[in-house]
Amino acid sequence: MSRHDRSARSGSDRANLYDEITGKIIAELEAGRVPWVQPWGTASAKAPLAMPRNAATGRGYSGINVLILWGAVIEHGFPGQSWLTFRQALSLGGNVRKGERGTTVVYADRFIPDEEKKRARETGEEAQAIPFLKRFTVFNAAQCDGLPEEVAVIAPPPPPGLIEPRVEALIEATGIDFRIGGNRAFYMPALDYVQVPPPQAYFEPINWHRTALHELGHASGAPHRLSRDLSGSFGSKKYAFEELIAEMNAAFCCASLWIVPTVRHADYIAAWLEVLREDNRAIVRAASQASKAADYILGFLPEDERLVPASAHTDEREAA
Repeated sequence: MSRHDRSARSGSDRANLYDEITGKIIAELEAGRVPWVQPWGTASAKAPLAMPRNAATGRGYSGINVLILWGAVIEHGFPGQSWLTFRQALSLGGNVRKGERGTTVVYADRFIPDEEKKRARETGEEAQAIPFLKRFTVFNAAQCDGLPEEVAVIAPPPPPGLIEPRVEALIEATGIDFRIGGNRAFYMPALDYVQVPPPQAYFEPINWHRTALHELGHASGAPHRLSRDLSGSFGSKKYAFEELIAEMNAAFCCASLWIVPTVRHADYIAAWLEVLREDNRAIVRAASQASKAADYILGFLPEDERLVPASAHTDEREAA
C-alpha cells in the first residue's frame, strides 16, 4: 500500500470517528437530552457525580471523552467513574471479565510527515502538522475483577455544606471582576466583567453557583486569559459555539466541585444542532476548549483544596 493510500485511509478513519461522535451527540440533543448534563442522583445514575479518571494513572479525562464516559456510566449503570484499558487492568493484577464490552475514547494529536519536513527544509517554510484521531477502548472498574482495593473503591461525595463557600472563594481567587446585581447574567468582553443576579433571585440557590461558573467560563476566553474568539453576535454560529463551550465548562467545573450540573440555555439546542450538523469536528473542539476553561478556573483553588489536581487532568492526547 502506498503512503498516499495510507494517508487517505487515515483521513477517512478520522472523518468517520468525528462523524460517529458527532452523530451520538446530535441524537442526544434531538431527543431533548443534553450530554453534559446527566441525571445524577436518580435511580438511573448509580455512580456519584465526579469527573471520570483513569484508574491506573490517576489522570482525569477531559474534552469529548468526559461526555462519552459520563454517557456510558448512565447507560450501563456503572457505580463509579474509574476507567482503564485491558492492559492496565492486567498490569494492576486484575482482569476485564469475559464478555464485557468496552467504551471507545479518543486520542488526538498532530504529527509532521518526513516528506513535509523535507519540503520545509528545502523551501524555508514552516512545516505543516497533520492532525490525527485514534480510538482506544477503556473499561469501567466495575467491569473488572481482581483490582487492588484502592482502585476498585468508590469514594463517597463530600458533605454538601462545603460546596457554596468553595465556589464563592474560587470566584474571588480568579481575580475576575465579578459583580452581583441586576436581573440577568452576562459577561461583558469589552469591559471584562461578569455580572450575575443575587442568589435570592434564583428558585434554587445552587443555580446561582452554576450560573456564576457559566459566566466565568466566558470570561476565561478573554485575550489575556485563554484568548478565544468572543466576537460572535447574538444569534450567530460563533455565539452558539461559545455558549456551547461555556455550558460544558460549567458542567465540568460543577462535577469537579460535586455540584450537580444543569443546562442553563436549553433554548440554544437548535443553534447547537445547526453548528454540529455543519461541522463534524465542532463538538470535539468545543469540549476541548471547555476543559481548558475549567482547568483555568479550577486552577485558582488552593492546592490543598483541589478535588482534582491540575496535574491529573489530561486532554485527548493522553486519553488512554
